[in-house]
Amino acid sequence: MRLASGLEQSTAQELRSFSDWILQIGEGRSGTMVNDKLFVDIPSDLIIPVLENPVEDIDRAILAPTVENVEEINNYIVNLLPGEERNYLSADSICGSDAYSDVDVDWINVEFLNQIRCSGLPNHSLKFKIGMPIILLRNIDPAGGLCNGTRLVVRDLGTNMIGADIVSGSNVGDKVFITRINLIPSDMIIPFKFQRC
Repeated sequence: MRLASGLEQSTAQELRSFSDWILQIGEGRSGTMVNDKLFVDIPSDLIIPVLENPVEDIDRAILAPTVENVEEINNYIVNLLPGEERNYLSADSICGSDAYSDVDVDWINVEFLNQIRCSGLPNHSLKFKIGMPIILLRNIDPAGGLCNGTRLVVRDLGTNMIGADIVSGSNVGDKVFITRINLIPSDMIIPFKFQRC
């Protein structure tokens, strides 16, 4: 685990225990089943106290159980930033390679594809503001510092590209441009292949 390098023994052990606990929850191996629902006991040091507006008081990463919760938090944060918002919409389509699958693709329309949400794939509609921090989800140019997990700050919002400054890793301060790219989700829950650009 790259996060554990250079840490004290006790801190590395705590991090290892936490990551094992998160993995157990994700795999459904932790907690108690009640009426087909899994209930997990969360240690008190991980619980955010009930506040009037807890998102304002968080200064670290936020663990959220659903995509909807993440979107709610993201929208709240975007609304805090000054400036005009720009909305980017994807162009979704069925992959031609899926012509021989068992799925009848005639009933799949663009509106349906736009509503699909899955891990590792951006939503159909993305909202950006200048000055907004973002995290890259794909390895675009590892040598240039554009890797999965790279943190950037938006500096320009073009029609088909976003200009940004890298703020993490060995390329801090570099100015980069990110264009639209085709993404094909590998989520096995979806019985057909489609692409989002």
